[in-house]
Amino acid sequence: MTEDVSQRFVNFDQWSTQDAIEAMYEGQLLAIAAIKTAVSDIAVAAEGAAERLSEKGRLVYVGAGTSGRIAVQDGAELGPTFGWPQERMVFCLAGGMEALTISAEGAEDDFDDGIKQIREAKVGKNDVVFGVAASGKTPFTLGALKEANALGAMTIGITNNPHTPILEEADYAILAETGSELIAGSTRMKAGTSQKAIFNMLSTAIMTRLGRIYKGFMVDMIVSNKKLENRAVNMICDITDCSAEVAGSSLKTANRHIKTAILITLGENLNSSERILAQAGGNLREALVIMKSIND
Repeated sequence: MTEDVSQRFVNFDQWSTQDAIEAMYEGQLLAIAAIKTAVSDIAVAAEGAAERLSEKGRLVYVGAGTSGRIAVQDGAELGPTFGWPQERMVFCLAGGMEALTISAEGAEDDFDDGIKQIREAKVGKNDVVFGVAASGKTPFTLGALKEANALGAMTIGITNNPHTPILEEADYAILAETGSELIAGSTRMKAGTSQKAIFNMLSTAIMTRLGRIYKGFMVDMIVSNKKLENRAVNMICDITDCSAEVAGSSLKTANRHIKTAILITLGENLNSSERILAQAGGNLREALVIMKSIND
């Protein structure tokens, strides 16, 4: 259990820095290894979430303390990486968003605030709610999950302790049993690492199933700076086998929308590219099939 005290580390403060770092490194490896038994559960949850989100639902991240901050970090990356719309993203953090930088430890005990935040977010049947807590029983997160379930949302529980209320409450339960921490109860370490890795896999799999990845490329990436513009040009070159000059011109014509730029590079104009993508539901692979059928 995450709150257990390991006798191995009772004199940790007297260890050499080298030995301490070696032990922490070992703990990080163990945290990742603990996810292995959850891989199938992550995959099933991702498929269920992608199906639910195809109806224009939202991703709702719920957590407290370290777990909440890790949840917010994952969600914040989905816009620039996958072009996930901000209006389809909700964060319910114990203590409010100020708790991202200023600790609000007592807020995690407020079961009713979890319910309140879910209601205020107008969570409904098209939404997918992630509830994450190392202990598996944080009142705020549990309250939010219970209310989300009552409102018909799909719920995914992520915890580090077995046989806990959050795992029982969630539609999809994901357990990474990381055990005791090197510093007793400091779940920002092993438990936190496992949660971040689970979110990495879960959200990436969801976005992939939703057609926001093509041939390993982030084709829905938001092109917001020079580095990302260069990356987008390279994507277009690799996918269409064109020159950087042609790719750059197409990207400009497409108003920096990569999928549209790819269709333009392959011979469509701006209007037809946008129309084909809309017909394909934004899925580039399907759009290319439609384009081929039109031109054959």
